[in-house]
Amino acid sequence: MRLPFFLLPLLCGLAGPAWAQAQPPASDDLLVRLTRDEAIAYENGEGVPKDPVRAAQLYCQAARQGDAESQYNLAWMYANGRGIERNDATASFFFHAAAEQGLPQAVRMLDRVGQPGPDLPDCMRPPAPVVAAAVAQVPTPQPATELRSNGPKYIVDLVKTIAPEYRVDPQLALAFIQVESNFDVVAQSPKNAQGLMQLIPETAARFNVKRPFDPAQNIRGGLAYIRWLLAYYRGDVTLVAAAYNAGEGAVNRYRGVPPYAETLGYVSRILKSSRMLTHPFDTTVTEASPQLAVMRKF
Repeated sequence: MRLPFFLLPLLCGLAGPAWAQAQPPASDDLLVRLTRDEAIAYENGEGVPKDPVRAAQLYCQAARQGDAESQYNLAWMYANGRGIERNDATASFFFHAAAEQGLPQAVRMLDRVGQPGPDLPDCMRPPAPVVAAAVAQVPTPQPATELRSNGPKYIVDLVKTIAPEYRVDPQLALAFIQVESNFDVVAQSPKNAQGLMQLIPETAARFNVKRPFDPAQNIRGGLAYIRWLLAYYRGDVTLVAAAYNAGEGAVNRYRGVPPYAETLGYVSRILKSSRMLTHPFDTTVTEASPQLAVMRKF
């Protein structure tokens, strides 16, 4: 299983599928900015000897954290052979990653570069610890007697009632609701994601949600999607969270958590709130992602 580099410290103190205490991410925006600034200095010889190889290494460290500017700068180095060997496929990978995060100059480059190659750049494959996969077909999770949540009691009670029907642990369900909407029944995002679990219209239609601002119906739609994702990624909560935020297409394309700052932060919050890395899944819901075997090699 491929975990993003910044999530590795969260594994400290892991016991089974849950943490005794959740730990904060290893890095924050300041550290990412400092890494990028150091890379710029080495790329241009500003205050340090010019060292494009070191610059590329530092850019990639920040790129793994979802820093779009570092992704763009590294793409430019590869596209133009600036101190490192030119590689159009690698340049395209990083231009696309930055563009998918909305960096304007990267978006403009997409008309000039081809599609990324099938392989991930080597520097985007940090060492990952081995985490046991969830066991399929285990008994249906039962409602927790004491759930960790600051949400309104009626929503917590709804989750405790509905979640077992979808074979989803109520604590994981509450983690998604908290991160998605902070328990705001009428939440609506600029992308028209709606309700407690922030269902976009396509997802609402996919899971037959006709009234997205109805709490029970919204929860059912979100849980149906989580159940599907758990089966698709064989109980890997990291990948489930990443796909809920960025879409399973992006997770499959990047063979793991996409290098988007928003998605990396989202996954961290889900894992911290749920204290789970793995979760039971039902293999009859859907086949596994065709990329899952490849992801687990990283």
